Amino acid sequence: MKRGVNLVGAAFALTALSYGLARFAYGLLLPQIREDLALDVSTAGWIGGSAFAAYCVGILFAFVSSGALSPRALALMAGLSATLGMGLVVCASSALPLGLGIALAGLSTGLTSPPLASAVSAQFSADARPKANAVINAGTGAGIVLSGLAALVAAGAWRELYALFALVGAGISVWLWFAISPRRHSEAAGVFSFSRLRRPGLLALCCSAFLMGLASTAVWTFGADILRSEAGFSPAYIAAAWIVLGSAGLGGACTGTLTQRVGTGNLLTAALVGIAMATLGLAIVANAPLGGFAAMGVFGATYIVATSGYLIKGIALLPDRPDLGIGLPFLVLALGQTVGTPLFGALLEATGVVSALATFALAACLAIVVQPRGRAVHSSASG
Repeated sequence: MKRGVNLVGAAFALTALSYGLARFAYGLLLPQIREDLALDVSTAGWIGGSAFAAYCVGILFAFVSSGALSPRALALMAGLSATLGMGLVVCASSALPLGLGIALAGLSTGLTSPPLASAVSAQFSADARPKANAVINAGTGAGIVLSGLAALVAAGAWRELYALFALVGAGISVWLWFAISPRRHSEAAGVFSFSRLRRPGLLALCCSAFLMGLASTAVWTFGADILRSEAGFSPAYIAAAWIVLGSAGLGGACTGTLTQRVGTGNLLTAALVGIAMATLGLAIVANAPLGGFAAMGVFGATYIVATSGYLIKGIALLPDRPDLGIGLPFLVLALGQTVGTPLFGALLEATGVVSALATFALAACLAIVVQPRGRAVHSSASG
């Protein structure tokens, strides 16, 4: 029991590091970074997209190497990648080194989820896994809260903040070494077979995750910039909005319990509706600045619930390969974010903030339509 708690704690911390700090803090600090390095919107979008593209590379590497490397080795690589990437950001003086640092930091997210899913599968019973995985996934919210609090204390000092985040990453990497078993688990050692990709519901799940990932980039990458330009938010107000987002995201730890009560499909639908509403909410911040805090809070809560829903459904569809069950939907979600980040930047410049946000909210609504339905998925997800 004690080892299981230690595993969940270290996995929660790694998720906070790789997602909350290494990947999504870029959006929080983007206004200051753009000003200091003279980046235009399109360049900022491409740099943000590099983190999501690197995520895809990382998760594919995790799939291919799962038979050769233990979950502990892959998780340690994730921690070190986040640490080194954020260290590079500290030294960046132009778009190119900044992009390399953000991409390396983004690589850590792809290396994070598959080994953690395998470690949880080996440590916990089938009934306990959804709750453990949901708690770990909520680590994103904790990382965002930490980044927001740090930005509030050290407003504008983005290099110093990334240096602090890199130090945190080094400490978490050491913790992972002791918390995760060095053994390779049988679930991760299985030979990959393309026949698994033909399982009913998997294609629909991936299509829905792609659209959700695309829609989410409006807030993740450009939310802080929109709050600054449209509502006149100061750096302190932007950091406060980020803290609201992360705090709301911590509620995603309850997803495992909620799915047992209302069903994964119903919960995922509600979360996607919330993402669409939050995205549209940013369109009115010029007239109702306080609505920006509400939109960020709704987005934080529903994003974590939605990703936890995809995680639980994916593992239910691929119980024999939990690393693939979590990795495949998260991979295509990141592909959607890779496409969405530069696309939103270009759309923002071409059509304006309202049209761009409305288009991306529509993508979240389409994710509801294409998500898998049926008793098989629900029954598997229920245990």
